[in-house]
Amino acid sequence: MTPGSFVRIHYVRPPGRKTVFTQRLIAEDGGALVTLARDLSFAPPLEIQGTVALEEGSVALWFTFPERWYDVGLFHRADGSRSGIYGNVLTPPVIHSDGRWDTTDLFLDLWIPSGGSPALLDQDELDAALAETAVAPELAARAAEEGDRLLKQARSGHWPPPVVGRWSLDRALELERRLLAGGAPATAQ
Repeated sequence: MTPGSFVRIHYVRPPGRKTVFTQRLIAEDGGALVTLARDLSFAPPLEIQGTVALEEGSVALWFTFPERWYDVGLFHRADGSRSGIYGNVLTPPVIHSDGRWDTTDLFLDLWIPSGGSPALLDQDELDAALAETAVAPELAARAAEEGDRLLKQARSGHWPPPVVGRWSLDRALELERRLLAGGAPATAQ
């Protein structure tokens, strides 16, 4: 995988719903694989706790950490304004050399709206998946532990990881533009 190439993220949501997301890899930075998801289709808009998080034409900058139990998205509305930081609790992704990534969603999400306080979302979905045996008790416990850990870190100002703070949508779009024009590869700055 090289910056500028597309990756295919095979995202399983138990008990068996699979979605494949195609995103452009724009950089490897601080242990994170940074991808760009453009022109997202959300009609009606996706609202999280009363905030429009994603809408038609939104852009998300994703940080995938190959050995961690979460990923991080910087969500932007169609006008480019940041709506918030979104973290998925998931299994550590398996990264294949052909650009395929495999991971399983573990239901819990951490949301930090721009200018707002962090909140852990979807505990009810994890509880329902556990009750329906769509997720093993050990995996549900691991997800709950990770969600609690991330929420505590976010509340104390220690999450998301520092690499996320080094990025903006403008930086990502400029690197993408250079990559498409055959310019220098994307590197940490």
